[in-house]
Amino acid sequence: MKKVMTLGLILKGDKILLGLKKKGFGEGNWNGFGGKLEPNETIEQSLIRELMEEASLEVISYEKVGVVEFEFEGKEDILEVHYYKILDFDGEPTESEEMLPKWFSIHELPFDKMWADDKYWMPLFFKNKKFKGKFWFKDRYTITDFELNLVESL
Repeated sequence: MKKVMTLGLILKGDKILLGLKKKGFGEGNWNGFGGKLEPNETIEQSLIRELMEEASLEVISYEKVGVVEFEFEGKEDILEVHYYKILDFDGEPTESEEMLPKWFSIHELPFDKMWADDKYWMPLFFKNKKFKGKFWFKDRYTITDFELNLVESL
């Protein structure tokens, strides 16, 4: 079964806003902001809600930049994550129960404390490229295979 999720990322010059996941799936990892859709919610509504819940940021404009599927060995569910670049927002990043926001230089990212796939798609994100792909994980830290392709549109 597919679980549809969102991931929103904010760039400001050569800085990116990431959140330290404090609980739940991916706990201890730095990541973008997002999560699973609520019942009767669109992907975009989920993106906007999640940024408000996790970092107290109001999304003003965004652009879809990627769709990636994740399959984990021994798990039935396939995660389908829709990636967005937040182009404009209002508010100051604020810690929530779930996330601790922090700005990082895109040249000094904590890849050792991020999901293993981030180092593959993030360079495309930084170059304003659109992408689709799939990653197969043995466990939370080990990729067994992946495919990642540039696309014209999503």
